[in-house]
Parts: sequence; structure tokens; C-alpha cells
Amino acid sequence: MTVVLVVVIVLLLALLSAGTVVTVRRRFPAPGAPPRAPVPPPEPGARPGAEIIRPPEPEAAGPEAAEPGAPAPREEAAEARPPRLRDRLGRARDLFGSSLVGIRTRGRVDEAAFEDLEEALLLADVGLPTAGRLLDALRAQVRAGEVADSPDALLEALREDAAALFAGEDRSLSRAPEGTTVWLFVGVNGVGKTTTIGKLAASEARDGRRVVLAAGDTFRAAAGEQLELWAERSGAGIVRGAEGADPSSVIFDAVQHAAARGADLVLADTAGRLHTKVNLMDELRKVRRIADRPPGHVSEVLLVLDATTGQNGLVQARQFAEAVDVTGIVLTKLDGTAKGGIVLAIRAELGLPIKLVGLGEGAADLVAFDPEDFVSALFE
Repeated sequence: MTVVLVVVIVLLLALLSAGTVVTVRRRFPAPGAPPRAPVPPPEPGARPGAEIIRPPEPEAAGPEAAEPGAPAPREEAAEARPPRLRDRLGRARDLFGSSLVGIRTRGRVDEAAFEDLEEALLLADVGLPTAGRLLDALRAQVRAGEVADSPDALLEALREDAAALFAGEDRSLSRAPEGTTVWLFVGVNGVGKTTTIGKLAASEARDGRRVVLAAGDTFRAAAGEQLELWAERSGAGIVRGAEGADPSSVIFDAVQHAAARGADLVLADTAGRLHTKVNLMDELRKVRRIADRPPGHVSEVLLVLDATTGQNGLVQARQFAEAVDVTGIVLTKLDGTAKGGIVLAIRAELGLPIKLVGLGEGAADLVAFDPEDFVSALFE
């Protein structure tokens, strides 16, 4: 026993002489240490396993944060201004404008002029029913002497008739008078639902509203990660579920979380439903019902359509409108290869207001639709 003690003492003396410090980790706080922050309780109404991701708390900044001699922090970039609709319709304007050149060079309005005009409308993706409606109205005006016998007068009358399609529609985004406002986004895969939600969240946050995103597209790979990235950019909260989870339960948890946190708005993503699959449309109806349960109130069901799909977008719109009572259209990719005429067809054949249009990839490139600006740009 004595030999063991001697060996231990010799080893300790050797360690001390070499300058080594032995640190003991405490299992309990040291005397005088501040108490640990308590673990927050779960959100009221949230199911076990729901992943609630809150926006990061802003870090305190002050003069003492900068080191002596360090460069001054850069000022934040000026907030990007929303683009003008006419400035992003370059291809649609060029396509439609070139089709009207032959009409403008005619000396008078005759049946050949109407044939050229019909061809121009169809090439612009207006569609046969809407083109026929517009041209029938023009012929009646010409016969009644309401339109002068000149191509310019004919095109001006057409512009006025196209603008009149949008008269009286409500393009505002409505909010619940009480409870938690829920905006539900539906549409097929690839139309830009998730990106639209992210851009709208950024816009709402800039206006001072507290937003919660519901990652209800639990079947598409990386959909939750994409929405989480937008949440970080906009400072919104986000509620996610496990991959393949029931979308209805995720959106229900998001509404409960928003109500508990006093948030103003829930933007709910949904899976890209194929409008030809009856069972999937039935599931979408279920999502709509559950999202509307108190304290949630679904005040908008926004159908996201890709403007480049043309007339196929009308088929999608009809099916979704029957399933979930669509309140408005978000038309994406209008700045790309879209021909533009689909805007007239949607309004004329479906009677649904186009509330927002996507004009680019930036956060500020989702803007309110201005029909007068749109029609004027096409006919310039």
C-alpha cells in the first residue's frame, strides 16, 4: 500500500513540474454560476414529433461590438424595387407585336384583317373560345359604325375590350376577420408553389407581419429544405413534418403554432397534385377542410399556374377549382417563354382573378397583377 502511494505522489509531482493542468468537469453548476435556462414547453395543440423551427432572434449590435481599427460595417443594400410588368414582358410583347404588323399596314378593315387578327390572338395563346368572343364583339362594333374603318382604330377597340375582361374583379388578398389567416397554395408539380410562398413571405414580413410557413409538401424531395431556406431569408417561422407525413397534420400543427405565437398569417404549401388523379384531389379537399378548422380560417386558396404551359393551364384550373374552391390565380414565369395570351383566356373562360404574377427569380419579382398595365404593354 505504501509503495502505491509513493508511485502516485511521484506521478503527480512529474505532471506539475511539466506544467500540465488537470481539469475536472462538474456534473452540477459551480457555486455562484447562473442557473440554466429552462426548457420551453411544447406548443399548445402541437402533436408530438412536429418540428417547429422558429426564426433566429436578432443579435444585439452596438458600438462596442466592433474591434478597434476594424472597418465600418457595410450598409444594407437598398431594398429591391418590384419590377414593372411591362418591362418583363419582352418576349410576349415582341411576339404579339410582330403578329400585328401586317394588320397595321392594311388600308382598311375587312375580313382579311379579322383573319390576321385571329391568327395573332391564337399565336399569343389566347385560345379559340376567347379569341372568338373578342372578334365577334369587334365585328359587331364595326357593323354598328362604332369603330372607324382603320386598322389602328380596330386594334384600339380590341385593347379596350381585352381590358374590359378584368373590370370589376377583386384582386386583393383577403384576410380572416378573426382567428388565424391561412392562405393555401395548390397546383401541379413544377409550377413554382414553394418559390411563390417564399417570395410572398418576404413581402409580408417587409410589411411588418408575422408569418408561419407550413411545409405541407411532404412527398417531394427537398421541398421542406427549400421552404426552410425561404423562411430563413424572410425571418418567418416554419413547421415541418417527417418525409411522407400526412400534409393535413403538418398544416394543422402550423395553424396551432401560429395561433400560440400570435402570428398574423400561415402560408401553407401542398404537394403537387396531378389534376387527373381523383384520389389525390380528394386528399386535397381534406387538406382544405383541416386547414379551415379553428383557430385557422382559410381566406385564400391560390392556384399556382405556370404561364408557359398555355392552354393546359386552363384544364388544371378547372379541376382544382372544382376540388377546393379556388379564390385566385398566381401566374408564374410570365417573364420567360410565356406568350401572354393565357392571361386573357384565364379571365374570360374561368372568371377567376389573377392576383399575383411571377416576373423573375428574385424575392421582389412577385408582384400584384395590373391588367391595365398588362394589356397596354401587349398592344404597344
